[in-house]
This record gives sequence, structure tokens and C-alpha cells, in this order.
Amino acid sequence: MKVNGNRPSAKHGFLLCLSALPLAGCSWTPSIDILGSFFPAWLVCIAVASLLTALTRLALIRLQLKLDLPGLAYPSLAALFAFALWLTFFN
Repeated sequence: MKVNGNRPSAKHGFLLCLSALPLAGCSWTPSIDILGSFFPAWLVCIAVASLLTALTRLALIRLQLKLDLPGLAYPSLAALFAFALWLTFFN
């Protein structure tokens, strides 16, 4: 398979890379069926976490509690909810 001295041709390199492509999708990915459409589980976890964060914000407003850094607290709270949902249901 030597074409120009010690280097294989570009065609052989392309075929080698192409042969590894089917190995990329070998793992199982969790998905959720919603009205006949399959959505990735991480997307559903983020959507539910956003809803839980909004409800938490409403509860904090109702209790008249103010956060010092809301720009940091609410995204962190959304991430906490998303990770907790993922670990709870899709461990």
C-alpha cells in the first residue's frame, strides 16, 4: 500500500476514517416518547428543571426573600434540578 515512498494515499486514509464511523453510535441513548416523537432525555430534564426553577423563584418572591446574586443563583439552581432529575430517572 505504498504509493509515494512511505506515505499511503489519501484514498486509503479516507477509507480508514470512514470505516471507524459506524463505531461512533454504539452506546444506548435514553429518549422519551412524547406524543409519538422521541426527545432526548437531557432535553426533557432541562425543560423540567427550568419549570422547577421558575416555581422556586415564585416561591421565593411570595416569601419575600431576595437573593444576593440572582444571575448566578438561578442558573445554578436550574443545573442542580437538571442533574438531580437525570440521576434520579436515568442513572
